Amino acid sequence: MNLKLISTDECNEEERIFEMLQNSRQQIDAEISKAVIGQKEIIDQLLIALFSGGHCLITGAPGLAKTLLVNSLAQVFKLKSQRIQFTPDLMPADITGTEILAGNSEESRALKFIKGPVFTNILLADEINRTPPKTQAALLEAMQEKQVTVTGIKYELDHPFFVLATQNPIEMEGTYPLPEAQLDRFMFNLFIDYLSEEDEVAVVTQTTARDSEPIVPLFTGNDIQQFHKFVRDVPVAEELVRYAVQICAASRPHQETTPDFINEWVNWGAGLRAAQSLILGAKARAVLRGRVHVILEDLQSLLTPVLRHRILINYRAEAEGITVEHVVQKLIETIKRPVEA
Repeated sequence: MNLKLISTDECNEEERIFEMLQNSRQQIDAEISKAVIGQKEIIDQLLIALFSGGHCLITGAPGLAKTLLVNSLAQVFKLKSQRIQFTPDLMPADITGTEILAGNSEESRALKFIKGPVFTNILLADEINRTPPKTQAALLEAMQEKQVTVTGIKYELDHPFFVLATQNPIEMEGTYPLPEAQLDRFMFNLFIDYLSEEDEVAVVTQTTARDSEPIVPLFTGNDIQQFHKFVRDVPVAEELVRYAVQICAASRPHQETTPDFINEWVNWGAGLRAAQSLILGAKARAVLRGRVHVILEDLQSLLTPVLRHRILINYRAEAEGITVEHVVQKLIETIKRPVEA
């Protein structure tokens, strides 16, 4: 058995990072609330994805502060942010960048690569389903490999790199639904709903008065990368890992251990990335709640955003009014829970 020896300096560094997160958790909420009112659950899940190094897909109607929320996050963490409005005429080079002929004389002229908006820390891909698959695919390599390739040359993206893509569920005419391969690269699929009446009153009051207070940066990009390493070191019991694998495997129809309702309602289930996202997100959630170990609640609270875009229900389920959320809840009730020590 191989034992990893941890030095005192490493322990002190991990304690420092953990204390930094705990001391600033309420301050993060306070700074974001200067610009964004309500949406506490969405903000919490975005922070989990950010500390895990994952990407998010947000589905919601226009005017729900999606862009404002991204800009606020970027300011709190002192990160560069870019916004791309996806349209049917958008080309891949508009995202990754293009080469131009530069130089004052014939001898000095050469091709120069001009970086596109993907070279940033937080990229808001607004209405990603309104652009053709060729342009959507331009994000695939960037999201997975953290690089882009132009004319055979690889260009590393800035670190950290976080993609927040939005979809408008109201108008579906003329849209290009994301293929399953690209959907699977998003850690979470979040559904942002309308605010409560009290929150809407607060928003209208604040946005029609004088400008709000400026957001004070709390962290840097280097801090985020340290958080990524710390989150991955959070221990998780084998029983919880097995539970995550079992519940994701149970969502796949026509397998030996698949429940009957999955065979009846689901066309396609979650893959391996679902369990990976579930465990990594649970680790980040545990840290944000002041724990250095994962519990069952961490896993179950993230099942819906992790599986929402990875389970494809069939026409029979739609005809019966069954949603993905119903399927996830039934999976939680069906799969045997691990016994926690």
